[in-house]
Amino acid sequence: MDPQRPRPLDRITVVSLEHAIAAPFCTRQLADLGARVIKVERPGSGDFARAYDERVAGMASHFVWTNRSKESLTLDVKSPDANDVLDRLLESTDVLVQNLAPGAAARLGLSFETLHERFPQLIVCDISGYGSDGPYRRKKAYDLLIQSEAGFLSTTGTPDEDGMAKAGCSIADISAGMYAYSSILSALMLRQQTGEGSHIDVSMLETLVEWMGYPLYYAYQGAEPPPRAGASHATIYPYGPFPAGDSRAVMLGLQNEREWQAFCERVLGDPGLASDPRYASNAQRSANRDSLHRLICQAFADLTADEVIERLEKAQIANAHVNDMHGVWQHPQLAARQRWTTIESPAGELPALLPPGRSNAFQARMDAVPALGEHSERILEELGYRDSEIQRLKTQGVI
Repeated sequence: MDPQRPRPLDRITVVSLEHAIAAPFCTRQLADLGARVIKVERPGSGDFARAYDERVAGMASHFVWTNRSKESLTLDVKSPDANDVLDRLLESTDVLVQNLAPGAAARLGLSFETLHERFPQLIVCDISGYGSDGPYRRKKAYDLLIQSEAGFLSTTGTPDEDGMAKAGCSIADISAGMYAYSSILSALMLRQQTGEGSHIDVSMLETLVEWMGYPLYYAYQGAEPPPRAGASHATIYPYGPFPAGDSRAVMLGLQNEREWQAFCERVLGDPGLASDPRYASNAQRSANRDSLHRLICQAFADLTADEVIERLEKAQIANAHVNDMHGVWQHPQLAARQRWTTIESPAGELPALLPPGRSNAFQARMDAVPALGEHSERILEELGYRDSEIQRLKTQGVI
């Protein structure tokens, strides 16, 4: 595909006062679609996610993931000189994104109400833990804390008292970043109709609670919530991991009675089990999952994981390998669909997954991960600053 074909957000400029994951994940996706994203970072240290770890050729894994295709502008936003820089930036900006500490943006004069008077077309997206109002509005929020408040932890892990488990990725940050991203796209569409920018208030709590819709309704009007079931499904069975004879696990899932009968006949080799009254419906299979688990494990004990999957495939039973990260790097489906590319970074070339949602109309932007302050001077030159002014700002630690 011609990389010069226009992208959906080619003429959109985004300025982001961002750190950690939620806002950077949002703006990286805007950059994927062609937006120019100017990432404002603290001089000297930058986004604190830069220092989370050193797993990617000396760079942080979170940072590499969420910050490609951006320009890094270092700016001490508390300095009086920063006000002029931000004003000049916002004159030609379409979207301002921020996930600073609660109330910090407003204290800097960057609330929607203040900015809308001077920049009526500007879209402002505020991302916070709990939203801009309500009793929790000033409460600090991190991903794990939101997982806890949203009830997510009550549904994950094992049934024992201390068995709760967090998600293995920053799911609350990711949900907030996704809703911020989609909300900004809708605000850009709305601006085409009204000519005016709008304010988006994204709460991490609300985005993750939205994803908890199934367990919430399952516990409607005081009903018993779904139990923690480890890697198995809480209410459908068999649906989860089962060990094969070679000590590898196979993930499988049944959705209906036709599949249950095929599973008994063609996978377990026990057609009579399909009519066993203990397992005659999903509700009964789920209630008697311990005994059914033993039967399945016994049937798989003399088979390798690949042999189990072969049987499941022939029976048209949904299944999956239980991959670790090394397995995902080498996943044959991702390779067959050519989903990996390379990007530049301060440490050299790195592999990167192309954005989900392959389009035949344009090629996603896959530019470099920026070094801290890499674009500061160039951006200030674009804003009309002279060399002597730029050097003064640098000497004074403003950039």
